[in-house]
Amino acid sequence: MGKTVFMFPGQGAQYIGMAKDFYDAIPECREVFEEASEASGLDIAALCFEENDKINITEYTQICMLTAEAAILRALEVKGYKADVTAGLSLGEYGALAAAGVMELPDLFRIIRMRGIYMQEAYPEGGTMAAVLGLDGDIVAKICEQTAKETGKVVSVANYNCPGQIVISGRKAAVEEACEKLKAAGAKRAIMLNVSGPFHSGMLVGAGEKLGKVLENVEIHKPVIPYAANVTAQYVTEAQPVKDFLVKQVSSSVKWQQCVETMLADGVDTFIEIGPGKT
Repeated sequence: MGKTVFMFPGQGAQYIGMAKDFYDAIPECREVFEEASEASGLDIAALCFEENDKINITEYTQICMLTAEAAILRALEVKGYKADVTAGLSLGEYGALAAAGVMELPDLFRIIRMRGIYMQEAYPEGGTMAAVLGLDGDIVAKICEQTAKETGKVVSVANYNCPGQIVISGRKAAVEEACEKLKAAGAKRAIMLNVSGPFHSGMLVGAGEKLGKVLENVEIHKPVIPYAANVTAQYVTEAQPVKDFLVKQVSSSVKWQQCVETMLADGVDTFIEIGPGKT
């Protein structure tokens, strides 16, 4: 028998009405929304279900996404579904932490609320991201390094999504410059993304440091199932490294492709995505 992973998507998969079917049908899912509202001081059901402009603003997106993911996870747990391992992309890593039992849900909601605020505050105007298709990750990383040196501005790999799909992040001018170089090096496409900031780049180191202060007072439990960390793409099986990884994750590359490779090597053959959309 192969193993099963519960996987959680990151920011960008949100939409008005996400998880409403679960909320309406399953009392335990409503409880998760109530817990999130209490922990964050926001009306999460209203943000998720009623037409509003806030759902795509980082400081609200993150708490809304995590609530939807945690509610759907709760529905599965109530029905007795279990995973052998778990993982999440960027913000989705917090869904994985819930599945791994690393923190209590109210703590996770409080942390993700602050993470969203710190990330929103951290980047001045002038940061962006781009998707690069059809080039090897090592080549993309090298060209970003070279461009950062030449321009004196931040640009680096934000996400290793899958073979042939890499996302880069940093100062707008440096990202544009890197895109031109990447096309010249053989990239099929290099497309600027419609995002609110340069996520997972050196421009967000300060946000990670602030998050570290919030994490100081939070109790971390030993994972009940391993989770694959974005920062290392290796399983975390102890409580000790969790806080450090979450601080670094804000400004480090998300090694998603490598996380999936780690899970495949471990015999995972059933991948269940928990969250809105079908990323």
